[in-house]
Amino acid sequence: MDVDMVEERSFDRRPEFLALNPAGTTPVIVEGGSFVVPEANIIAEYLDETRGLVMGDKRLLPDSPAARVEVRRLMQWFNAKFFDEVSHYLVQEKIYKRFMTNDQARQFGGLSPDTNLVRAARSNIKYHLSYIGYLTRQRNWLAGDQLSYADLAAAAHISVCDYLSDVPWAEDQQAKEWYARIKSRPSFRGILADRMPGTPPSEHYVDLDF
Repeated sequence: MDVDMVEERSFDRRPEFLALNPAGTTPVIVEGGSFVVPEANIIAEYLDETRGLVMGDKRLLPDSPAARVEVRRLMQWFNAKFFDEVSHYLVQEKIYKRFMTNDQARQFGGLSPDTNLVRAARSNIKYHLSYIGYLTRQRNWLAGDQLSYADLAAAAHISVCDYLSDVPWAEDQQAKEWYARIKSRPSFRGILADRMPGTPPSEHYVDLDF
């Protein structure tokens, strides 16, 4: 899909954005100028329903009900659990607070990064890397033999942490090899090309072999 990317600072709580998604969270797809699809998991389901059938063996949500449940379980793991325990803290403290007003940041403890939350995220990510390593020692990809939305959900969050130099890759070699496979795919180049103004990526961020 060709998309026009729009930066949305969800903490601004813009009325125009809340009209699209009353939850005030990203991501959101607006298709055809008016049809709104909110939230990462719902977007993945929508894309599968509207485009997945023609993808054949490259479909990102499997045909088997049991396999689909496993993909959905892992999507929820990374888009909810990993987000709540790792990426949310890192992005909030190291990026969002740079763009917040004093009033906006007050509810998050002020404009200065909370080092306790950053340390908690850096500790929590070790557990998630171990889980990725465990899964990929049993399977070819996270949810099974084929690449799926589970891998893309996990890699999206990992890439954010890796950009900020907060992934301890020495913790699990298998997880590192899995991510190297993901970020070597042509479809991942757009993510690796993203840059946050004022925050350069880690030195190895775009290195496909670390």
